[in-house]
Amino acid sequence: MTPRPISERAALLLKPETYGQSALGRPLEIWPAASKTRLLIFAGIHGEEPETTVVLSRALRALTKPSPACSVILAANPDGILHGTRGNANGVDLNRNFPTADWQPEPVPYRWLFEEGSPRLTIGTGSSPGSEPETQALLALIKRLQPEQAIALHAPLGCMDDPLETPLARWLASRTGLPLVADVGYPTPGSFGTWAAEHDLPVITYELPRQSVEELTRVHTELLVELLAAEDPFQLA
Repeated sequence: MTPRPISERAALLLKPETYGQSALGRPLEIWPAASKTRLLIFAGIHGEEPETTVVLSRALRALTKPSPACSVILAANPDGILHGTRGNANGVDLNRNFPTADWQPEPVPYRWLFEEGSPRLTIGTGSSPGSEPETQALLALIKRLQPEQAIALHAPLGCMDDPLETPLARWLASRTGLPLVADVGYPTPGSFGTWAAEHDLPVITYELPRQSVEELTRVHTELLVELLAAEDPFQLA
């Protein structure tokens, strides 16, 4: 597939499908693969990481037809993206709400700023594992699509987190210059990555570095275009 020139990428040509609703009733949208979904790529599960949505959107806008093998979610937490909050409209960190063995009911901390010593906030993990509509919809979608691997876009840790060190993660790390790591260095109870590991779904947590959208676009957007345009994204590795 030949990507659209950058001058023609102002808007999305492709139409999404709806796979659920957010806590406030907004559609949860996916741009499905043309046939079997081999790779699921999603962004924006933390609303305070909007750069993940923009970078992935800029890649999706390069396509003139659906990706042969990749399905794309631009905003797994649309209420959080619109409100500028880490969690969803219920104040829940969706990436701590997955039904895992280590899910915890107590609120979890996160930093106001990335720097050491920054004030810490606490955020809820939900009334029960998988309590949130966004979490439930994503789990149902994965059950239906049965992808071979998933990529979750986050920011701003600047690393490629894959405890399995899959060939695709090694390829992404090599192309981006980001370090390939086995974890992000702190506990993530109830995270998507933990849930996926418990269900034998290989996941790459693609942590964009702390840079402007312009800088991120230079390195990461065209790389994502390669993935989306490939007949077999795993052959790139």
